[in-house]
Amino acid sequence: MTDVLVAGGGPAGLSAALFTAKNGLDTVVYDTDETWMHKAHLFNYLGIDSVDGSEFLEDARDQVEGFGVDLREGEVESVEEGGDGFVATVDGEEVEAPYLVLATGADRSLAEELGCAFDGDVVDVNVSMETSVEDAYATGAMCRDQEWQAIISAGDGGAAALDILSKEEGEHFHDFDVPDGA
Repeated sequence: MTDVLVAGGGPAGLSAALFTAKNGLDTVVYDTDETWMHKAHLFNYLGIDSVDGSEFLEDARDQVEGFGVDLREGEVESVEEGGDGFVATVDGEEVEAPYLVLATGADRSLAEELGCAFDGDVVDVNVSMETSVEDAYATGAMCRDQEWQAIISAGDGGAAALDILSKEEGEHFHDFDVPDGA
């Protein structure tokens, strides 16, 4: 069992994983490495002049692994509520977690299978990216009809993670790092 299971390792999934792991939650990311980022060249990330999408992913994966995220190759084939949260099937094996972050791009099939509410063709979420299924979050292209941008997806992953961390702490959680001596 893990604290947070993330389905998808693009910007939104890795952002959620970074925030949760860096703040002490055991986090696993399942990814097929089929993200659109491999076709992207980023000019719109604040603080980054220009970076190839695949290079960005390598750096992001290195960063999250440095915080203890367990990156695993594999596709979450199905997910359902059960146990103490969610039970996902990956390569025929079951994985349990109290929190679930769906970051599968425009593939909304897991959200549909889980019974999440939809607003037209997109997953309906609140401002914290939580779906109608408590403790299940949807990010990025799952929640936007044709309005996709990596920087927005990264923000969605962060929003989902901050909500999870707030629930764990029992109060509003703020994530920012302060250098020593500040």
